[in-house]
Amino acid sequence: MSGAAAPPPARSYPRITAIGLVLLAALAVLVATGDQWNERLQSAWFDTYQMVRPRALGELPVTVVAIDEKSLARLGQWPWPRTLLAELIGAILEHKPKAVGVDILMAEPDRLSPDQLLARARSQDPVLAERLRATPSNDEVLARAIVGQAVVLGFVEASEPTGRAPPGPPVLVTNLGAPLAPNATLDMPTLAAATTNIDVLDAAAAGHGALSIGPPERVVRRIPLVMRIGDRIVPSLAIELLRVALGASGIRVFVDGADVRGVAVADFVVPTEIDGGLRLHFSRHEADRFVSAVDVLDRRIKPGSLAGQLVLVGSTGLAVGDYHATPVTPSMPGIEIHAQLLENLRDGTWLTRPAWAARAEFALFVLLGLAIIAVTPRLAPGRGAAVAAACIALPIFAGIAAFATTRLVLDAVTPALALLVLYVSLLVLTLADTARERRRLEHAVQRQREEAARVAGELDAARRIQQGFLPLADALRDERRVDLAVTMTPARETGGDLYDFFMLDARRLFFMVGDVAGKGLSASVFMAVSKALCKSAVLRHTDASIGELMRAANDEISRDNPAMLFVAAFAGILDLASGELAYCNAGHENPYLLLRPSGLARLVDGDGPPLCAVERFDYRGAVRALGAGEFVCVLTDGIVEAQRSDGERYGRGRLEAALVRIAGNASNAGAVVAALTADVGAFAAGAEPADDVTMLVLRWLGPTGR
Repeated sequence: MSGAAAPPPARSYPRITAIGLVLLAALAVLVATGDQWNERLQSAWFDTYQMVRPRALGELPVTVVAIDEKSLARLGQWPWPRTLLAELIGAILEHKPKAVGVDILMAEPDRLSPDQLLARARSQDPVLAERLRATPSNDEVLARAIVGQAVVLGFVEASEPTGRAPPGPPVLVTNLGAPLAPNATLDMPTLAAATTNIDVLDAAAAGHGALSIGPPERVVRRIPLVMRIGDRIVPSLAIELLRVALGASGIRVFVDGADVRGVAVADFVVPTEIDGGLRLHFSRHEADRFVSAVDVLDRRIKPGSLAGQLVLVGSTGLAVGDYHATPVTPSMPGIEIHAQLLENLRDGTWLTRPAWAARAEFALFVLLGLAIIAVTPRLAPGRGAAVAAACIALPIFAGIAAFATTRLVLDAVTPALALLVLYVSLLVLTLADTARERRRLEHAVQRQREEAARVAGELDAARRIQQGFLPLADALRDERRVDLAVTMTPARETGGDLYDFFMLDARRLFFMVGDVAGKGLSASVFMAVSKALCKSAVLRHTDASIGELMRAANDEISRDNPAMLFVAAFAGILDLASGELAYCNAGHENPYLLLRPSGLARLVDGDGPPLCAVERFDYRGAVRALGAGEFVCVLTDGIVEAQRSDGERYGRGRLEAALVRIAGNASNAGAVVAALTADVGAFAAGAEPADDVTMLVLRWLGPTGR
């Protein structure tokens, strides 16, 4: 495809655009729900951010004392006696760290304690039993080593109820917005039960935090900072270690309804995702983060090297380590993940996927999708491909830029793939239409010319026929008791407004103005039929009341109306001898009365639904006595709906002001029609008419005329 290729003809744009909009809507649903069905692809894209730009390391605030292969080879297989752990922790505390976190669960008494090893012999040897009672157990030795020190132990989720709960700091829940609904719970991970350390160790520790990172088979991207056990909120190991290091008595959890918004320890506040989790920005493995446990025990590390540090103690040996996949490496020890979480918290380098991210991705996709829909069928394929490529690349570059500058995690791959699908689909449609329309072009032009000539002739004939149906105002030129003027201007070549007037007898004048729903040729045809049927019904019932006449007209027009059109109509019978006006309004604009010298009133009663709207409706008329010289103005809604090119409507207020002004100066009905027509025309200033405009103005001159 070359850039010189021609775009499809403009007549193809609506169809391609419509298909594109339908496809855009379907793809928008997929993009909006991407977090549910596209988690793997999204996660892979988020991991790509970290693989390309892992967290840069500065000063390391956390040191991992690793029970590594070197330590196991020197000091024996795992588990070690807890006296050895006590010695290790004591050696660490000599360096004055801020706090020590132990990523080792000790849920059972040490099997290597003398009292455990010699339990059977103790029952047979009273002397041995007495000596063992005087000898502290390995667990007691470890407890003495950590009591009163800033040492945090951990707990894990139990697969079945244990009846135990970890000791924990006070947790204050602060509501930032909507209160939590009744019977609802906070949206955070829930542990069914906990496996804790034995009581003697838990009682000696300064804090207790959850060791949970996630299932070993899943990539670790987020770690919960708080979680629930029953009705209690408990902290993670990292949060509890910070609390102990800062000397805080408790932690605070900020919530909005069921959503968790943040966790605070002392003055340190961490905004979280709605489930209380934090998205880690991982660095690559750093050897300087680790020291070997055997080196600590042998005092081979630099004195004071752990001073002011957060120290984590855990296993990294291949046989005993807890390994997980992360975005930057397929295997990382759990203790190192805890260390990276603490580094994220200390440096404020965690990643953020805010609540508005999905909405922003959706909005960007829709905007770029609309741009592709707008340009693809209108540009040559080469240029269209360039625009589409820019639109597809924009989310990717925006996502990379957001990650690099603000550590925002935005899903660019889902919108980009959806935009690619949209563009390819539109391109196929565009090329197909281009080829098809090129073959049809000459025939289409010829058909359009022939059709235009035929339609113009038919509309001109319809206009002449329609005008021939309507009576002329000078039909009453010999009647001295009434002055009548009328005009009708269709919005198109033909219109849907109608009017009629004729004498019922020597003293009564019947007149009517109607407005067929719609405009154009169909309304014009229905107007002619309705006028003829109304006149036929009136002439067959000349002695009937105005309500009965409208009911008869309604029955006549409704009898054959397959298109379900309706007519808003106002009809009246004026007694030229007395000035009594009997009238009925079938859904029409209420007529105006122009009172001398400059008053204005409306005929607001005698109402009913439009003709053909309700079959066999029992219309009721009303009566008004006109004074000599008063004008009755019956107008269709095309006047108030007239509008200028800027969209401003003529409106009812401007109409009534014009009628008041005209009432004081008009000497006859023709002058009212002419003045109002001129005022509306000056306002519209050549703009295309919005609707048909009809005015019928009559003036009762008294029983003897002028």
